This record gives sequence, structure tokens and C-alpha cells, in this order.
Amino acid sequence: MGRFARRELESEYPYLIIDARYEKLRENGVIRSRAVLVAIGIDWEGRRQVLGVEMANRESSTSWKEFLLGLKRRGLCGVFFAVSDDHPGLKRAIAEVLPEAYWQRCYVHFLRNALDYLPRKVADDCLIELRWLDDRRNAEEARRDLAAWLLRWQEKYPKLCAWVEENIEETLTFYRLPREHHKHLKSTNMLERLNQEIKRRTHVIRIFPNEESALRLIRALAVEIHEDWFEAHRYLNMETLREQRKQLQLLEAAYAIR
Repeated sequence: MGRFARRELESEYPYLIIDARYEKLRENGVIRSRAVLVAIGIDWEGRRQVLGVEMANRESSTSWKEFLLGLKRRGLCGVFFAVSDDHPGLKRAIAEVLPEAYWQRCYVHFLRNALDYLPRKVADDCLIELRWLDDRRNAEEARRDLAAWLLRWQEKYPKLCAWVEENIEETLTFYRLPREHHKHLKSTNMLERLNQEIKRRTHVIRIFPNEESALRLIRALAVEIHEDWFEAHRYLNMETLREQRKQLQLLEAAYAIR
């Protein structure tokens, strides 16, 4: 497992998905929760790969930064687009370590956060309509329908509307990508499914005796999933992204000449 964790990352990974989950372990007779930091990359062949699995005392800017720096030391490069939740420490770490990457706030987490600004058991279509905003053809269409949504619900849910208006732009970054990639990169769902599989397998243990045993099992499960992904058909057709970036570079070159 150590060899997998230390392996060189020899490809470029234009897409990076990052998230964390928690496991309980025993330290000096005390049960503690430790963060399991996980990163998935999609290479230019369109294949998913588990890039890193590490443990930290908690999710902090320092722990996330060290995690990402560790990936870079192993060769992580070419990241064009990174997806995560809105954890402040993770956001800062991405901005510092991967300043060239566009950041996408997970839309699923965004919708969960929206519940904090609504009364319990809301029965109308407010959240359903908000959910649909991430299924538009482009960002302009999403912003147009957002304006209509705000007008519709402003009077009834002013706190929610103010929060959405302030934060939703961070969730629309995925519209920079080819349309075929939208549903795969607008959230961290891909990584959450991996985490759910790990949880299913670690649930029977409940409390690990120490960090080493927890990390050993979780990495073994990650390797298993990684190998299944690598042997499967490619997850995404990356030619559309190649062509999009090529056209963007041509436009930038033409503008520079002017």
C-alpha cells in the first residue's frame, strides 16, 4: 500500500476531485475522529485514478495544503479544473497550491447548505427549481433563470435568496467545460461514491485500533477501486476538452497579436 501511496504521477490530470470523510480510531485509550483526505484525478485518456489517500487530525488549511503539495511532489500537474465542497481550508489550499486551476463548488453540497436558510419541511417548489439551475446549457442561461428564481422567491424566503445570490456563482464554474462533462464535474458525487464504498467496508470495524491500521485498510480498498477504474472503459471523452482549449488558445493568440 505504501508503494501505491508514494508512486509517481506520470500523467497530467486536467480534472481533480477532492473530498474528505472521517473514521474513528483509538489513541491512548481515547476514541477520536480522524479525517481521511482523498483525491481523484481524470487524465487526458479520460480514465479515473485514485491519486492520494492520507489521514489528518482534521480538515484544516494546513492539512489540505500539505496533502496537495504531496501530490505535486509526486508529479501532479496540468490541473485545469478542481471540484470540492466549500470547506474554507480546502478552498485556500487549492488557491495556493493550484492557482492555475478553476475551482468548482460542489452543487450537491451547495443545495444541502441551502437548507440552513429555509424553515423545516418546506413543501413548495423552491429547492426543486434551485436544483434545476445546474442543468442549463450554459452559464448565461443559468444566470437568466436564477434572476427569475430570485424574483419568484425573494419575498417568501429573503434569507435564502440573499445567500444564494451571494454564493451560487461558485457553483457555475463547470459551465466552462464541454457540455458532455457537466454532469460529471459539477459535484463531488464521483468521489462520494468511492467514499460510500469505503464506508461500507470499514463500518464493520467501527473503531480502528490505530491510524496505521485504518490507513492500511482504506488504501487497500482505494487500490482495488483504482484498478477496477483503470481496467474499465474510459470515463470521459477528453477530445472535446482538447478541442475547446485549442480554440481558446487560438483566440488568445489572435487577441495578443492585436
